[in-house]
Amino acid sequence: MIKFICYPKCTTCQKAKKWLDDNKIEYEIRDIKENNPSLEELTAWYKMSGLPLKKFFNTSGLLYKSMELKDKLPTMSDEEQLKLLASDGMLVKRPLVIGENFVLVGFKESEWSEKLK
Repeated sequence: MIKFICYPKCTTCQKAKKWLDDNKIEYEIRDIKENNPSLEELTAWYKMSGLPLKKFFNTSGLLYKSMELKDKLPTMSDEEQLKLLASDGMLVKRPLVIGENFVLVGFKESEWSEKLK
């Protein structure tokens, strides 16, 4: 079963959840604000995803902007960035779908169809 990590108030997460339900895909849901991913989880997902680490940041979020991370991230090491992500779920791009051998960051219907159907 996949893990669906989201922020329930986020409209994109709501669309993604509806898509999962409509496609009868079973998942375990987790609220990213109440149960933030750990450093270990984020490190594993980052490695498994093959994506640039910046893709894991919620760049449109208020916290990201208030911390001026656009300017700070390029000078930070991967480890520092992962620790920062683990410090607050609101910094993490969502929804996240974690499967046995894949990670989906954000909701792109075509990508989800390919991996989940």
